[in-house]
Amino acid sequence: MEKSAKIYVAGHNGMVGSALVRRLQKDGYENLVLRSSGQLDLRNQQAVADFFAQERPEYVFLAAAKVGGIVANSLYRAEFIYDNLIMEANVIHQSYRRHVKKLMFLGSSCIYPKLAPQPLREEYLLTGELEPTNEPYAIAKIAGIKLCDAYRAQYRCNFISVMPTNLYGFHDSYNLEKSHVLPALIRKMQLGKYLEENDWSSLRSNLDRDPIERVSGRRSDSDICSILAKYGIRRSDDGSVQVTLWGTGAPLREFLHVDDLADACVFLMKTYNEAGLVNIGCGEDLSIRELAELVKELVGYRGAIVWDASKPDGTPRKLMCVEKLTNLGWTAKIGLREGIKSIL
Repeated sequence: MEKSAKIYVAGHNGMVGSALVRRLQKDGYENLVLRSSGQLDLRNQQAVADFFAQERPEYVFLAAAKVGGIVANSLYRAEFIYDNLIMEANVIHQSYRRHVKKLMFLGSSCIYPKLAPQPLREEYLLTGELEPTNEPYAIAKIAGIKLCDAYRAQYRCNFISVMPTNLYGFHDSYNLEKSHVLPALIRKMQLGKYLEENDWSSLRSNLDRDPIERVSGRRSDSDICSILAKYGIRRSDDGSVQVTLWGTGAPLREFLHVDDLADACVFLMKTYNEAGLVNIGCGEDLSIRELAELVKELVGYRGAIVWDASKPDGTPRKLMCVEKLTNLGWTAKIGLREGIKSIL
């Protein structure tokens, strides 16, 4: 990519999109085209067509998506499949129509079969059944990959797809109704810490920044305790606190700092021009139970952790095979402990 190239980052206000913007600007790319969802609804076919006709970007990073953790994926199944399908279809089609030089579509590791062999290799796509809890989101992402492949095959568009592992970092969502596992763990442990320390000032400030089901820091102590208890954060009469987490803690997950992802994406945008997926990850995983203990240590929460085995675990293991990416010349740089500490 030339330094003067016009680059559209779709979803620039999100965790991934904002990391891409930071990385591009660090490299000296200043001709960035950015639109918030309020300025451009990517679900609106005509609006997307008008935007591409007016701006004519040369490169596109398609990082816009409706995302969420296991709770959100279970509750909002229709929105997860519809919103993601329509957004990616509109952007990919208009990128073809307006002769975009190169497009990168960002998917998710949940596209792989629930019981696929580990680590997950790119060729395992569509070789088995998906994890039911996030199937609508996964199907939408698979459709995006196949759209890129189809436009490449029929129109020779240089559209590529990358599959990030579980991400965390700056501008993540800590909304307990919708967040992914790591930010949810961080916030639960923080709230548990405030509760065990009787630090109502910090607790109320946290809720003012991000209310839980519209319960802000301005509500009564009883209202706050009630909503925290609903999300598994409870204080007993003796002052002890426990945080309840979904599942058994046994599933294994891999986590990549979003700044590492952005670095890998820019690297691939500059160097990779082939068909097929490229996994992006660090190649190492740990159990959710181990992750919870690490977050507990780093946050400083001293109370108990309780596992609710009646809740779903999700896919038993999701470790990305990053051999293809490593052979291309890129490896992750930010360790998990270091990465978590950087966002606390």
